Amino acid sequence: MDTRGEAERARSFVELHERIHIIEDERAEQALLEELSRPQRPFILSFVNAHAANLGWNQPGMLDGLLRSDLLLRDGIGVKLGLKAMGRPYGLNMNGTDLIPKIARTYAGRKVALFGTRSPWLDNARGKLEEMGLEIVACHEGFAPTEKYLELAAETKPELIIMAMGMPKQEEVSVQLREHLKHPVLIVNGGAILDFIGGKVPRAPLVMRKVGMEWLFRLGLEPRRLFNRYVVGIPVFFSHLAAARKLGAVAPPGERA
Repeated sequence: MDTRGEAERARSFVELHERIHIIEDERAEQALLEELSRPQRPFILSFVNAHAANLGWNQPGMLDGLLRSDLLLRDGIGVKLGLKAMGRPYGLNMNGTDLIPKIARTYAGRKVALFGTRSPWLDNARGKLEEMGLEIVACHEGFAPTEKYLELAAETKPELIIMAMGMPKQEEVSVQLREHLKHPVLIVNGGAILDFIGGKVPRAPLVMRKVGMEWLFRLGLEPRRLFNRYVVGIPVFFSHLAAARKLGAVAPPGERA
């Protein structure tokens, strides 16, 4: 067994959770939305869910992309339970599917780029965001070489870029966009957000969303694709937490700040 490698993965797993910015209440969420509406430089927002943490355990590129984000928010009940087990606050669930449309509304009348998914969902999402008042200045599916997104963003200078390429590509491309661009822009790693906005993936009933069970609704819709992510992935997530505890990356309860 590669004990040194396991220890490094455990430390990075814990660091990822320590970097999550906790939003305690709706007032803090409103303050966050206001701050995100006026970035002073290229700024990356990413979301940490159990699937992202699992990918980061075995894929250094994925973990590096997340840790190089300027702001990380908690997405999902798995990370909530993980933070609780670490003795850390967990705050509100800031999942991107709900938060990103709120962010988009603060950019009404401003220039926005959409990078991800494919038509017709991308075109549908563009139409709905334009109805919200956003000026879509660049729109491209999520399967192009990185250079294409760098070129489009540099030419059109959007104030908001919504990334929907899936993990880990979007995290890797977002870091390159930040390094390449010179103007203030918020870069949001949104996973399947354009599929949701574009109507490809329906939302769970509100009651399921409120109790953190939207994952179960999605599993019912796409059991073959999402079985490993949810049914296998959650136990794997907690096995990583157990490994971090065993290797000393998680402080014992009496030693936590």
